[in-house]
Amino acid sequence: MQLKQRFYKKNQIGIDAISLLLSLFISIYCKHGAFIFPKSFVDVLFIFLIQGCWFFAAHQCKLYRNRIYKKFPEEFLFNLYASTLFVIFLSAFLFLSKSSYANLFSFGIFGGIHFSLSTTFKYYLRKKQHSAFYEGALYDSIIIVGYNKSSIEFHKILLEHVYYGYKCIGFINDQPIDNKEVDYLGNLQSLQSQLQSQHVDEVIIALPSNESSNIRYCVDICDQLNIRVRLMPALFDLTTKTEEIDNLGVLSVINLNELPLDKWENQLFKTIFDKIFALLFFILIGWWLFPIIALCIKIDSRGPIFYKQERWGVNNKPIICFKFRTMHSTTGYQGNTQERFEQTVRNDPRVTSLGKILRKYSFDELPQFWNVLNGEMSVVGPRPHPTPMNLESMNSVANYLKRHMVNPGITGWAQINGCRGEVRTHEEMEQRVNFDLYYIHRWSFTLDMQIILQTIIKMLRDKGAY
Repeated sequence: MQLKQRFYKKNQIGIDAISLLLSLFISIYCKHGAFIFPKSFVDVLFIFLIQGCWFFAAHQCKLYRNRIYKKFPEEFLFNLYASTLFVIFLSAFLFLSKSSYANLFSFGIFGGIHFSLSTTFKYYLRKKQHSAFYEGALYDSIIIVGYNKSSIEFHKILLEHVYYGYKCIGFINDQPIDNKEVDYLGNLQSLQSQLQSQHVDEVIIALPSNESSNIRYCVDICDQLNIRVRLMPALFDLTTKTEEIDNLGVLSVINLNELPLDKWENQLFKTIFDKIFALLFFILIGWWLFPIIALCIKIDSRGPIFYKQERWGVNNKPIICFKFRTMHSTTGYQGNTQERFEQTVRNDPRVTSLGKILRKYSFDELPQFWNVLNGEMSVVGPRPHPTPMNLESMNSVANYLKRHMVNPGITGWAQINGCRGEVRTHEEMEQRVNFDLYYIHRWSFTLDMQIILQTIIKMLRDKGAY
């Protein structure tokens, strides 16, 4: 996808350049009521200065990395970071240099207009490229070497997410593959002939790490034919290891199991963000929304407004999790925390009429912001499970208790990736745990913000919870 990535990157750069010019003229017009710029050669140089400040900020924020196969909220956030840094750079330079251009336009209006235009145009560009993927007019052909749990999951993802822009030609594996849903292209020795007989953009090597000689063999063939190659680690390594590279002289040393939230500064930052976010929620939304929901619950059915349930927090410590009551209070599920636990199922007769609406849009989870203020939960983190579910899963799901290394969250990486609502099978629970561990080992503030944005989107259109 190198050629297509460069094409997409050039379009993004062009969009930003044009957005900067439009934003500049619009902000000047908003302040002065007329287009009074540019008039001289110096004004033209100032335009180049603005462009230079923007692309410096974009470079610092890694804005033009390829994110076509990722969710748009991630691109939205990086665009926001770059816009904020750009306004800071430009305003600081103009004020420190005592330039007369500092009074030409409003920095807030200019930055806001540019961010809005740039984000809108990039979203349109992304949708156009995704349409080309769906129509089969634009995609990269790949071959997967190795048939195992990781490669099967990867192949499934490519089939479900066409907008990634990949089409799998088939699998290379030493042992024949007994699966009619995938194309078997032969053993490792046939890799070279397959690459020479058809167009292949990338080779994905999903062989176990102990097969280093076979991995080296595949890499050498791809290098000879100038075909891009990627190594795919096992799912276990993806979710239970964190890699941090240190340089000792000219050598690189990889540290494993270094969790981002083990660092006190990250813990402090996340705690402060959680407290501020929860306070803003109650100040802006909770103070008027909670009384409305409480009144509707009282009108809809008899029973308490809030439901309290024992769940596990950090280090397996029991916490009392608050929710709006969504079931009839006479049923076992909505009683005290010691009653028998039964998962909610689709068309569950225990759910009230109002409860269906609250569950559909996750409004029943909003009281958990009180748990966040108490320090028992975070805004983003692995979702806390009821105690009976923890006791059942801790001995049957690998690495299950590792999801309790951090505070549980109101929303999480698993929820925005479709793991929401009832857990029907053992495999679904394993998938949730893998997503949770991935989040724990790769936490960042940007990832938290991305999850929050995608949660808001999913609240409006997701049908997973009931």
